[in-house]
Amino acid sequence: MHETAEAEHEAPVADRSHLQLERRIEAILMVADEPQGAVHLATSLRAPVKEVKAAIEALRRDYDGEGDGPERGFELREVGGGWRIYVREAYDVDAADFVLTQTPTRLSQAALETLAVIAYKQPITRGAVAAIRAVNVDSVVRTLLGRGLVREAFADAETGAIHYETTELLLTQLGLNSLDELPPISPLLPDGEEETAL
Repeated sequence: MHETAEAEHEAPVADRSHLQLERRIEAILMVADEPQGAVHLATSLRAPVKEVKAAIEALRRDYDGEGDGPERGFELREVGGGWRIYVREAYDVDAADFVLTQTPTRLSQAALETLAVIAYKQPITRGAVAAIRAVNVDSVVRTLLGRGLVREAFADAETGAIHYETTELLLTQLGLNSLDELPPISPLLPDGEEETAL
């Protein structure tokens, strides 16, 4: 039994080298929440860094329509020391209109709590929100981004971590003119919790 467990643990990783490196990188970038550096991608894909950098540049040119294909509605941008897929600026309005016209549904308790943390502590990273809430908030932040209630404020120059802030849409939904009108949080907390408040 012990030998079988060890054999399963040491099972070789399936060889993926027959797949086009550009498409493998593209698949990762489509689901990544943070910019991905060439070294990190190379490690994940078990590919030489030089080849990964060349593949990233080929993807960038492809998306920009520099080859035989058309310019895409998305682009590959280098931000915070890594690469990430974004909606091309010319189509930002279309993407925003689509998101905002979707049938609204009520936010979950987890989404409301995450939104409160961002509203009171902005700009703040997903990691910092997760530390405050003591749970993973990746999918919740994606939901809030999709609803247009939060946006990316900036990426940390050293770590590439994205900081989030609330949008004007949130103020509109809450009937506020500015974040200064948010109620103070400490009176809502038990005595002695002000220091660790949102």
